[in-house]
Amino acid sequence: MTDYGCPMHPQVRSGGAGACPVCGMALEPLAAAGAAEPSRELRAMTRRLGLGAVLALPLAILEMTHHLAGGSLHAHPGPRLMQWIQLGLASPVVLGAGRPLLERGWDSLRRRSLNMFTLITLGVGAAYLDSIAATLAPDAFPVGLRQHDGTVPVYYEAAAVITVLVLLGQVLELRAREQTGSALRSLLRLAPASARRIRTDGADEEVPLAGVRVGDRLRVRPGEGVPVDGVVLEGHTSVDESLVTGESLPVEKQPRDAVIGGTVNGTGSFIMQAQCVGADTLLARIVALVAEAQRSRAPVQRLADTVSAWFVPAVVGAAILAFTAWMLFGPAPAFAYALAAGVSVLIIACPCALGLATPMSIVVAIGKGANAGVLIRNAAALERLERVDTLVVDKTGTLTEGRPAVSAVVPAAGFAEAAVLRLGASLERASEHPLAAAIVAAGDERGLPMEEVADFRSLTGQGVTGRIAGEPVALGSARLLAELGISLAELELPAAQLRRDGATVIFVASGGRAAGLIAVADPVRVTTPAALARLTAEGIAIVMLTGDNRTTAQAVAARLGITQIEAEVRPEEKSAAVRRLQEAGHVVAVAGDGVNDAPALAAADVGLAIGTGTEVAVRSAAITLLRGDLAGVARARRLSCATMRNIRQNLALAFVYNALGIPLAAGALYPAFGLLLSPVAAATAMSLSSVSVIANSLRLRSLRL
Repeated sequence: MTDYGCPMHPQVRSGGAGACPVCGMALEPLAAAGAAEPSRELRAMTRRLGLGAVLALPLAILEMTHHLAGGSLHAHPGPRLMQWIQLGLASPVVLGAGRPLLERGWDSLRRRSLNMFTLITLGVGAAYLDSIAATLAPDAFPVGLRQHDGTVPVYYEAAAVITVLVLLGQVLELRAREQTGSALRSLLRLAPASARRIRTDGADEEVPLAGVRVGDRLRVRPGEGVPVDGVVLEGHTSVDESLVTGESLPVEKQPRDAVIGGTVNGTGSFIMQAQCVGADTLLARIVALVAEAQRSRAPVQRLADTVSAWFVPAVVGAAILAFTAWMLFGPAPAFAYALAAGVSVLIIACPCALGLATPMSIVVAIGKGANAGVLIRNAAALERLERVDTLVVDKTGTLTEGRPAVSAVVPAAGFAEAAVLRLGASLERASEHPLAAAIVAAGDERGLPMEEVADFRSLTGQGVTGRIAGEPVALGSARLLAELGISLAELELPAAQLRRDGATVIFVASGGRAAGLIAVADPVRVTTPAALARLTAEGIAIVMLTGDNRTTAQAVAARLGITQIEAEVRPEEKSAAVRRLQEAGHVVAVAGDGVNDAPALAAADVGLAIGTGTEVAVRSAAITLLRGDLAGVARARRLSCATMRNIRQNLALAFVYNALGIPLAAGALYPAFGLLLSPVAAATAMSLSSVSVIANSLRLRSLRL
């Protein structure tokens, strides 16, 4: 059985799907599923939205044309028949499509846990029930509230349209929350579905991943994923661990070296022994960390619900007070006047403006951000990003390109730089070494002609040798050239400097002597220095957090002026490092692009994924920088500040409107001026408040990022 919980209230747990008894939000599964399962809640809510929209549209058209015709009897059927038609269209919308909303509102009243659904239920219920009363018993209303044809105004259209708009918001919310689960599913898919286990008789058998046990001997062939965490028993290979550790260069593996489940084997085959399986693997722990961090996030709607806790009782109290005052002191028929005043208060206080205040700004901001290369997947991130004071950045793929490239070629005396690179590229063209592609690519970029290589030989962990034009050539480590009796004395100084700069140094020899060296490194993105300078100027502290080796990390940090560095950090330690910063009082944003960044992206107050990175990183983050540029962080923060300012303005408009409208609807002007705000005027004022909020939100479209 799957356990469900509320993303806003972690203490709420349930054995099945449903709504949170505190805030009314739909509960979500706590465990990550290996495959995408369609959400029954989303399908049901989408069907309800479709039904509501189909019926609310003709209802709105009828009401609009009725007003345009000035209520002419020639333009429509009789007024009484018109009201019955509206009742027939609105009832399935309010009572059918909107039933879950009304149930959540009723539960909030029954449990005395007031939230936005309380406001929705009161507003829709007041408009709908008053309209039914006006349709069934118009004579019970005072003459002053009747129209020239004897009918009492009805608000079926308002009740139906409000219901459809709220359903639309629910569908958008459920879709967004369903997408967050895809981050966990992407992580789970990194591990292969099965493993190749070696039986006691030496034969291979394919078993499901769940069937692997600690101590099993497993065979991993070239190009396959490593099934579980373990240790190499036999064989030599290189493993691409960039998705998990952040190390940009493939890692050589030999007996007794550890391997991680979910990483990708290179060109060699090896036999490993399983040491951690199931929930104990590093990948499973990363999944658990991401899931836990996602559940701890509070959506931006918390602000509206906090306001509702005070606003709802005030509105209900005002309606009761107005009803009581008219019953005690109003003219005859006192009950009809009291009912009209109470309903007007509830209608004018309907949460349209309050409900639109946040989502309208968010919708406009999301569109604006998308045009600027900032994809916002989690609206709550906009609220938090405004308060960020610390940016944690990964190195590989975030500050750097994430792809090894030749950074320098240093020739020895008597050799030209092009000749050294030509020799290296010619040898590496036949090599399977992880750095071969970078050297060959550098030769191709310079248009160097490749030489034919004879007697090619690959020495695992050392380099390659061969003959070019009859001359012996070698490429590899200092140890390989030492074994060949070749002195590297004149290259030791530049090699040491390049290593301090974070490069991997490969030596080239020809004709029995050193020809030069080739340095391969992960280059810093061209736009990174300017982006970091801009963020620092805005008061954001920069922290580098990387799984790469300390020498490389320090070299890159020194080049970029970053003083806070944590290197050789394992994936499960990244989220702990983020939490330490948060516990110290910092509001932390994390920018990264790898699987190893996923826990930190999820644990951060705001996660920003580089859009050119892995799918898991993109799906774990609330914001994706589509252009792969850290300047997008500054653009996203500016957008956040403007959006939150816009939301506060919208909330102020909504509350000023209610502060003025509720007393008028209650009849505050009647004693002095004999003016009573009818429910029609209340509904009109409610619409105008929504228009003002929408117009203010649209101003974000002109924001310069």
